[in-house]
Amino acid sequence: MGIIAWVLGDRSSQTFKYLWRTIKYWQSYFYVTDGYTVYPCFISNEDHIVSKTYMTRVEGENSRLRHYLARLHRKNFCYSKTE
Repeated sequence: MGIIAWVLGDRSSQTFKYLWRTIKYWQSYFYVTDGYTVYPCFISNEDHIVSKTYMTRVEGENSRLRHYLARLHRKNFCYSKTE
């Protein structure tokens, strides 16, 4: 499992609309979400699963991504005087 699409922004319906434009054409059997109120506006009830069990894998992947990206952020200039 990995991150296959993402959009940078807040959790508004406007931000999710950009993501939905990408993923709605994929041939997915269902979508698993955390039950946020924006999702039912775009995802039909037959295809939408709200489940904490499935979301733990997604949140774990998000945590690993944040940890990886934190390495790229340096708190000093682009060079260092120490080895």
